[in-house]
Amino acid sequence: MDIINFIFAALSIALGCFGWLAPRYTMGALDLSPGPTTMGMSEIRASVGALFVGMGIGALILGSTDAYLMLGFCWCGAAVGRLTSLVLDGMSQRKFIFFAVEAGVGIAAIALHA
Repeated sequence: MDIINFIFAALSIALGCFGWLAPRYTMGALDLSPGPTTMGMSEIRASVGALFVGMGIGALILGSTDAYLMLGFCWCGAAVGRLTSLVLDGMSQRKFIFFAVEAGVGIAAIALHA
């Protein structure tokens, strides 16, 4: 289980690094485009990037069952937001793939620790 916990934390950190350090790339992957201000990139760096980096690093530092459980809840929270978009904003293959990854990581992390 320690290896799986590490993988979930490392996945959070790795994906978060894209948003944090490569916001233009991340915006392209998410089908977003920069606006007339830099607030869009700032939001990507914060909510799609450094937030996930912090979650992953925090889980690794704390190393407790509760920390990895919370990591799962955070991923599930992202999945709920994505599912809401699928229902209210329309379906797309890209959204569904992102939802599946978020739900898969979240549910697996919760199932391992609940």
